[in-house]
Amino acid sequence: MSHQRRRGRLACLPLALAIGIALGQPARAETSPEVKIEQGRTQPVYSYADAIREHVYVESSVDGDGDGRRDRVRVDVIRPKESGPALRVPVIIDESPYYDNSGRGNEAERKLYDEAGDVARFPLYYDNYFVPRGYAVLNVDMLGTTRSDGCPDTGGRSDVLGGKAVIDWLNGRAKAFREDGTPALASWTNGKAAMIGKSYDGTLANAVAATGVEGLKTIVPISAISSWYRYQRMNGVVYGYDYMSWLADYVDTDPPAKCAAVRAAMDAQDGDATGDYNPFWKDRDYLAGSLASVRNVRASVFAVHTVNDMNVKPDQFSTWWQALAKRGVPRKVWVGQYHHVDPFDFRRDVWVDTLHRWFDHWLYGVQNGIMREPRADVQTGPDTWITQSDWPAPDSADVSLYPGADGSLGLRPERRGLQAGFTDIRQPEDAMVADVGTQKPGRAAFVTGELPVDLRLSGTPKVDLKLKLDKPTSNLTALLVDYGAGIRVDWRVGQGISTLAEESCHGESAGLDDGCYRKTVTNTANRPLEVVARGWLDVQNRNSLSDPSPLKPGAWANVRWDTLPQDYVFKKGHRLGLVLAGTDADFSQEAATGAVVTVDLSRSSVSVPLVVPRTLTTPDLSKRDTWRGPPRVNLPVPAPRLH
Repeated sequence: MSHQRRRGRLACLPLALAIGIALGQPARAETSPEVKIEQGRTQPVYSYADAIREHVYVESSVDGDGDGRRDRVRVDVIRPKESGPALRVPVIIDESPYYDNSGRGNEAERKLYDEAGDVARFPLYYDNYFVPRGYAVLNVDMLGTTRSDGCPDTGGRSDVLGGKAVIDWLNGRAKAFREDGTPALASWTNGKAAMIGKSYDGTLANAVAATGVEGLKTIVPISAISSWYRYQRMNGVVYGYDYMSWLADYVDTDPPAKCAAVRAAMDAQDGDATGDYNPFWKDRDYLAGSLASVRNVRASVFAVHTVNDMNVKPDQFSTWWQALAKRGVPRKVWVGQYHHVDPFDFRRDVWVDTLHRWFDHWLYGVQNGIMREPRADVQTGPDTWITQSDWPAPDSADVSLYPGADGSLGLRPERRGLQAGFTDIRQPEDAMVADVGTQKPGRAAFVTGELPVDLRLSGTPKVDLKLKLDKPTSNLTALLVDYGAGIRVDWRVGQGISTLAEESCHGESAGLDDGCYRKTVTNTANRPLEVVARGWLDVQNRNSLSDPSPLKPGAWANVRWDTLPQDYVFKKGHRLGLVLAGTDADFSQEAATGAVVTVDLSRSSVSVPLVVPRTLTTPDLSKRDTWRGPPRVNLPVPAPRLH
């Protein structure tokens, strides 16, 4: 297997060595530079221009394309030229299915190859920044994509075990081969590895960590999936039909016929007709699945997620985070307010430095204090970040708010016998939340009076309803709404950012590969309202995701479910609203059932985790006026973005 070595600039000879050569005396052999640490950070002492670029094929344990041979994973490597048996370096891995389709990062970079077949441009800045600091960086083609063998199976066996094989190879437990078929040994690494990536890439990091593979020391999942079931549905409500096979086809740039049978099997097994949880989804559940489980995680975790990510919704990180906490996994988290955006594109300088210290600590053992700092960084406004000891806010408490027959929402339950009702129709959220004080047949809406103080929501609201239907089931939507004008992160447009022409550079450059990327700014908007939290339920899945129980028409039932988590500040003078409706046309492909839903108000509430000022313990929040709220407001639904 060939690899490319770039020549660096001629370094000036030290004076004593120059004199020695001039006098004809034997010079001492040149020594490799050692890793240099200053101010708790590794320093760029290795030449990026001279770095070794090579590729190998790691043999996995799966045969996803059914050709009778174990699939091989393409691994593109860039590492300091000094790395080898005498200098073993740790590894940063970005495994991705996107290297030859949508590309990576805000600028959609793809791999570019030289004549020898090695990568001449590695996407993103990880190589430019970390290789000079003594790291190897691996860009791994997920099985079934780019130059790897096999078929993608969207979160399943190939996805999970392909990445695991790379960690095994780095630690001498799996075979790899060069282009000419000769064995390839990873004699240049100490076996300590990190996995990082956004979206699907971060999902692969979660999956591999949940196998418990030895040698994976830390992961940095950004906007990553922990359960593919929850990625495509909530409590039986389906977000998109046949999505899993569609995504497998999207990332696979081979001729369609090659993996058609795999995609057909996915469509037959995904249970779209019911929305239920079944063995197909258990294979793709990294919290408690059949292939991977959080109980196996031995790597530390630095998670990043944004609470308005309506692609990889924030319950993906909140449930993962809670499960990690229960196991005492060392962890850190950033919680932002954007849509599907990498922290490199909303808090760049702080992010790169924090990531640098994280990797130095976990892969080089640098005692730089990062694990003694507050565990959570949380964005509370367009330009405002706070730190706290954990997430959700440790001082938040669940506050029960009760809907009233007069459309109020307050701290006291309604009298017995009072009801509200609506019909399950399919409608967008901007219709659900408009004219909140006006009765409408497709929703029931409740709102507080003006808030006496700022109230911060931090965590996961929970809906608790006593209801009956005139049909066996209904789709339900619950929305928590902030009624009041204010400057907010406009996550609905451009994912929440705009890209500028000016660049900033993080790392060294050589040839086609530079570490410079266009800067971004946060988009903001001043709208009269915003949907803060949302949650969905198919009533027949109220007790079980895998064993539906239709409701007897006319029979009362208790229905409880979580909304998506949030971290948000309701400003003083704003109003907090609760809207109950049927099928959400913005975020679901479900057809409405047409069921009439009757809610017993005296036995219904929503529990909201609030950082509660002491002044809130006495006043009621119930609306005492005839306020009706703004008319229908345009609430753009963010364009889908996979990567």
